[in-house]
Amino acid sequence: MKFTLQHSDPKSKARAGVVSTDHGNIETPIFMPVGTAGTVKAVHQRELKEDINAEIILGNTYHLYLRPGLDVIKQAGGLHKFNGWDRPILTDSGGYQVYSLGDNRKITEKGVMFKSHIDGSKHDFTPENVMDVQRVIGADIMMAFDECTPYPCDKKYAEDSMHMTHRWLKRCINHFDNTEPLYGYSQTLFPIVQGSTYPDLRMQSAEFVAEQGREGNAIGGLSVGEPHEDMYAMTDLVCGILPQDKPRYLMGVGTPENILESIALGVDMFDCVMPTRNARNGMLFTSEGIINIKNEKWKTDFGPIDPNMGGYVSTFYSRSYLRHLIMSKEILGAQICSVHNLSFYLWLVRQAREQIKAGTFASWKDQMVKKVTNRL
Repeated sequence: MKFTLQHSDPKSKARAGVVSTDHGNIETPIFMPVGTAGTVKAVHQRELKEDINAEIILGNTYHLYLRPGLDVIKQAGGLHKFNGWDRPILTDSGGYQVYSLGDNRKITEKGVMFKSHIDGSKHDFTPENVMDVQRVIGADIMMAFDECTPYPCDKKYAEDSMHMTHRWLKRCINHFDNTEPLYGYSQTLFPIVQGSTYPDLRMQSAEFVAEQGREGNAIGGLSVGEPHEDMYAMTDLVCGILPQDKPRYLMGVGTPENILESIALGVDMFDCVMPTRNARNGMLFTSEGIINIKNEKWKTDFGPIDPNMGGYVSTFYSRSYLRHLIMSKEILGAQICSVHNLSFYLWLVRQAREQIKAGTFASWKDQMVKKVTNRL
């Protein structure tokens, strides 16, 4: 994998670049639709490519490991062949999913023992076998195994967890470097910065991660309930330490406002379930603000969902018809909302990229934040 930094905004830390992988190029800043179980919920691969034009999607190690299982994925020739997606894929290591299991997991220096949320069966994740699992899945970008600390988090716990994540990282790197890809194309490993909302821990972690010299780096353990101001402060601090010539991935973030503010701090890559999860409940993100399509005011609004974006779904279907579908609990409603919201997120980061290239990002960002947080 290679990252080429192309433009920097003169009045912020925003950047535009290109991540090159064996499955294609990714223009940054980029938003990555989340395909937890090998599918972006309610969205066809054709729509992902043609309507949304997603350049990369996510899969999740924990979920794919449990179902359909590694034997099926390996026989298929990897996740790209299994789900028919021929562009880049990134896989989360499963650390966040294990964190969210609560009492159904036990964390030790060796790794994590957890019970499946599907059938209660017991499994072990270690830094080594998580690398093996991601080799089988075949993601272009693999994430290191880490512990995601909760918020709020006692500083002693956050520090101990961070150091364990660092030790796990060294084990991930050693195992990754001593194994080979399975399907004839290259894979890369991103370390993850942790440290909760403690500046000194975040600095230590960012410095440790930067020293590993990998092709890209991630910022984890944010967007877990902390105030936005803390998230931005930690992101700004970490981006000031992580190498300029490597892509920076802020995991699990977030709202359109979060993404714009984090681009301004120097982040290149984002993912979040929000656009599809909220879509299924009738919440739409648009270039003028947020729409709850269930509201009575949209019942006879026959205008397009968002005339400013372009694209088939956002300009073809009326708000009135979409409200009817959602109120009737028709599957097509969830599908249209999901395609629209993902299209909006990709539209937003591409607009940001153009503004960075033009040197006008900072002022545009301030105007867009006001719009995207407006409730229509």
